[in-house]
Amino acid sequence: MLNDVVVIGGGPAGMMAAGRAGELGAKVALLEKNSSLGRKLLITGKGRSNITRAEFNPKELLKKYGREGDFLLHALSTFGPKETVDFFEKRGLKMKVERGKRIFPETDSSKDVLDILMCYLKDNNVEIKTNSEVKEIISSHGKISKIILSSGKEISAKNYIIATGGKVFPGTGSTGAGYDWAEKLGHTVAKLRPALVPVKIKEDWPQKLQGLSLKNVELTVFQNGKKKDSRFGELLFTHFGLSGPIVLDLSFIVGELLERGEVKLVLDLKPAMDQQSLDKRIQSDFIKYNNKFFKNSLDDLLPQKFIPIIIELSGIDPFKKVNVITKKERRGLAKIFKNLKMTVSSLLGFESAIVTSGGVLLREIDSKTMRSKLIENLFFAGEIINLHGPTGGYNLQICWSSGYLAGQSASKRK
Repeated sequence: MLNDVVVIGGGPAGMMAAGRAGELGAKVALLEKNSSLGRKLLITGKGRSNITRAEFNPKELLKKYGREGDFLLHALSTFGPKETVDFFEKRGLKMKVERGKRIFPETDSSKDVLDILMCYLKDNNVEIKTNSEVKEIISSHGKISKIILSSGKEISAKNYIIATGGKVFPGTGSTGAGYDWAEKLGHTVAKLRPALVPVKIKEDWPQKLQGLSLKNVELTVFQNGKKKDSRFGELLFTHFGLSGPIVLDLSFIVGELLERGEVKLVLDLKPAMDQQSLDKRIQSDFIKYNNKFFKNSLDDLLPQKFIPIIIELSGIDPFKKVNVITKKERRGLAKIFKNLKMTVSSLLGFESAIVTSGGVLLREIDSKTMRSKLIENLFFAGEIINLHGPTGGYNLQICWSSGYLAGQSASKRK
């Protein structure tokens, strides 16, 4: 019997698409080249799975997806964060809201999220075919006729959904093959880049701070002396440079700018204070530690690990008594606090990224159905499309929303 829908890719988008199509009565086959489904899902949110975020107004949520975020309006209106939470909670997995509106399962387990999806597939009679790597997709006259697996087996359906993810975490099976198939079918694929990825820094002082996490700081991106973007929040120093939420969120624009030339980052350790207010605060601390050496006067302003770096950058003798530090030196110190400059060397690669930037152009996909505008029985879902959001549940929400809509639309197309 001919399948109604064949879904390629057993990640979050593919499982949601297959389950929804089956729920609506379609005969569905889900193809996954690995021996099990959801390998990448299991490592999301550091194994805890930040499934979405507590932003229940679609238009507000769309603002976080950048210039082309409006593409998701129909998908989010159909199956947004509220529907996502309801989906899992109605099936017995309670959710909790954490700092920054991030939503996690109460069990802090990605495996529990996967188990719910597996039950969803089983309950809706989806035929799961693991160890089923797609070798080729055959089409003619604007329509897919069949899929050929690496084993030589052929599979046909009325409709097909490609939900193969991107190129990040290739060890989980995300090799980018879906982009190749899309191009062979006539689609245009925007340049692929690692996104939400740590940044390598040329200077060596950030490496001396490896493991130090800073909260409530501001990081700004500059090129040719012009501000390009900035983020406020948490940053982490690593053995190669920088990571943490604000760095990951800025990495996309950093990657784009690097192709045009040198990129500078400026770290403001005290964004809540302007330079004048900070100078007064430093004066207050110097009065408090009046007879101490300079190196022992910054404990109230900085983490202990950071103090030697700031002293070195300031050029002030660490053994100078604070009561003889000049106004010029003190103001220079305040300037350093608010203008720690770094030069970007490069981004880490796809193996270290959270999502892939680039993918099938949105103008070639119908946003109301996720159906290809070039191949009449083809639909897309998840990371393969040219859209991604910042960290914090935004990208899994794309998977849930686009997968649900693609599965629903494919099941209805006769």
